[in-house]
Amino acid sequence: MGDKAYLLLADGLLLEGRAIGKRGTSGGEICFNTGMTGYQEIYTDPSYYGQIVVTTTAHIGNYGTVNDEQESGRPQISGIVVNDFSDEFSRKTSKESLQDYLERNNVVGIADLDTRKLVRHIRSKGAMNAIISSDHTPEQLKEELKKVPSMDGLELSSVVSTKKPYFVGDAKASIKIAALDYGIKTNILRNLASRGCYVQVFPAKTTLSEMESWNPDGYFLSNGPGDPSVMDYAIKTVQDILATDKPVFGICLGHQILALACGLSTYKMHHGHRGLNHPVKNLITGLGEMTSQNHGFGVSEKDIEKNPNVEVTHMHLNDNTIMGIRLKDRKAFSVQYHPEASPGPHDSNYLFDQFVSMVKEGKKELVG
Repeated sequence: MGDKAYLLLADGLLLEGRAIGKRGTSGGEICFNTGMTGYQEIYTDPSYYGQIVVTTTAHIGNYGTVNDEQESGRPQISGIVVNDFSDEFSRKTSKESLQDYLERNNVVGIADLDTRKLVRHIRSKGAMNAIISSDHTPEQLKEELKKVPSMDGLELSSVVSTKKPYFVGDAKASIKIAALDYGIKTNILRNLASRGCYVQVFPAKTTLSEMESWNPDGYFLSNGPGDPSVMDYAIKTVQDILATDKPVFGICLGHQILALACGLSTYKMHHGHRGLNHPVKNLITGLGEMTSQNHGFGVSEKDIEKNPNVEVTHMHLNDNTIMGIRLKDRKAFSVQYHPEASPGPHDSNYLFDQFVSMVKEGKKELVG
């Protein structure tokens, strides 16, 4: 390591640092995550596809990488921006340095930047595109940056989704869940399987009739990247699912798709929510939760009155944005955060239990 690298933002801010990871050039929407740990989970989360991630914690790489901390088969990000990057690691269970991991997976990065100052800049100016390079001059980067597509209006779920269905869990389990993969995280599947669910994961553009042929007891709508408002195929499928009156649970992008299927709208946030310390209030129980979040789009607060059957169940205590909804006339609910993550550490696990209970009740009604 040690080569010079540049970071250029769409508003003209140019920063010089040290090249890390794969040498080369890569662009995407720049965002930041305030989590103190979990960089490998962040980098492999499909919801970050097409994004350059700034990590605000000072030290990155110091505990290496392990296979068990992957949220998908490979890193999904376009690049990383860090302050102090370590090629050495102290954790005994780690088999590979973060530098080797990034090189092997073709991830471009830049280090030795004042990331807290950069985050303040993004918080002030808002989400925008950026580009990292260790092989272009600043002048060349201006032209390369123009080629990076805007996240607003970009459909990415079909890009990161599985290409063919697969199963997770015990085939003898009493509950069958059809999960639509818009960019699903591995730990979500672990949580469902550990609660006695046999899950079949379907590609993002799977129709209801294709899933119904397996006769699932409930449906899960996953997290994922991109703009939900342009996912007409997903909105139509969720509307069809709701008509079956089978239980539905959505997380993050799945939450937004459920809202869109109910006639609500979504919007591009100024800079999004990404971190492990976001306070959320459950409006039903009155209890607070420390949550893990990763989203750049939200459900419109102004549209709730458009559908009297939609009830807000969770709210972000920092900015009062919608964090959860449920339908009064259907067995369907969703949240904008990640209950499978462990920031609380287990404040939000009850949501999986709630979904499984709902599915079991639905099965009893069918038998009755």
